[in-house]
Amino acid sequence: MTDVTKEQVLETLKTVRGPDLEHDIVELGMVSDVFISDGKVYFSITVPADRAKELEPMRLAAERVVKAMPGVKGALVTLTADKKAAAAAPAARPAPNPPHGHAGHDHQHEHRGHTHAPQQPPRVGKIGVPGIAAIIAVASGKGGVGKSTTAVNLALGLLANGLRVGILDADIYGPSMPRLLKISGRPTQIDGRIINPMENYGLKVMSMGFLVDEETAMIWRGPMVQSALLQMLREVAWGELDVLVVDMPPGTGDAQLTMAQQVPLAGAVIVSTPQDLALIDARKGLNMFRKVEVPVLGIVENMSYFIAPDTGTRYDIFGHGGARKEAERIGVPFLGEVPLTMNIRETSDAGTPLVASEPNGVVAGIYRGIATKVWEQIGGQPQRPAPAIVFE
Repeated sequence: MTDVTKEQVLETLKTVRGPDLEHDIVELGMVSDVFISDGKVYFSITVPADRAKELEPMRLAAERVVKAMPGVKGALVTLTADKKAAAAAPAARPAPNPPHGHAGHDHQHEHRGHTHAPQQPPRVGKIGVPGIAAIIAVASGKGGVGKSTTAVNLALGLLANGLRVGILDADIYGPSMPRLLKISGRPTQIDGRIINPMENYGLKVMSMGFLVDEETAMIWRGPMVQSALLQMLREVAWGELDVLVVDMPPGTGDAQLTMAQQVPLAGAVIVSTPQDLALIDARKGLNMFRKVEVPVLGIVENMSYFIAPDTGTRYDIFGHGGARKEAERIGVPFLGEVPLTMNIRETSDAGTPLVASEPNGVVAGIYRGIATKVWEQIGGQPQRPAPAIVFE
């Protein structure tokens, strides 16, 4: 079987008419970079945000023609919104409703709301997820501070406190959840479109790591990152959850802005180590969430200290108390200190997080305490509408 090329995909997409019904979507510049991995084709189509629903048949047509190409095993085609797209998508006649049955693929799916879910007022581009009461982001200003490990154990702490919890791995380029939660395999689908989340330790989990091979390099730009994130958030059968924990990638890039721009976050938890360099980067994350009006629920000082297992001697390897002082300085809650222990490292590598594998241990108690403080700030509160952010 001959491998399909980007050029062949773009040539095929020239058969799909754009919203003006005169030019094709490639000629109109609506197609993003095309990414091909293991016979699966990924790309997005840029459209005006207010016409996304109307232009769904165009997405279906693009998906259908690409999936029919020799050598193509599947396709993930998404609509992404951009202000400049208005020029590329002039008004057209109202499009018919998308058909219920069509040539599906491995990862694309249709959103269906869950029953008995809190109903959110419609907000273009900032719509919550039916069935999920609160969404919180776990973020850090830089990598290597143990953010993903903190996110997993925070989610398990919330679960241990009696809540229904899911976790979304928002790190498209370096997903950690499959390994941290010891989950392998591919998720199943409902009606060929909605994805069932994976599950372990009582947590419902979704990650790009379930959809592509572990060693696949995700060479995606902003619009594709945005599309993939929103699909994994809104087009997954999460069911009824009290909290969805979102493990953000480090820094203040596309994923963070997408979540702040289009998702009604209840708040953000910032993870840092005590050292000055990490705190400088943590401030950037704090300032980003404040600028986009997402409440900062507090700071966690990870790797706060080390206790030698043989002597019991405490060592402040990265300094100590820096995150607490930073929280006091800027007026946000300090959520707790998590020590650096061999068990945290070993259980993370083994996919058996401490809160699940050693629920009665000291460190598990620390994570449950952090979870309690987080829930006290968001419990019973509706999701907050996110601000409108327009990139010129």
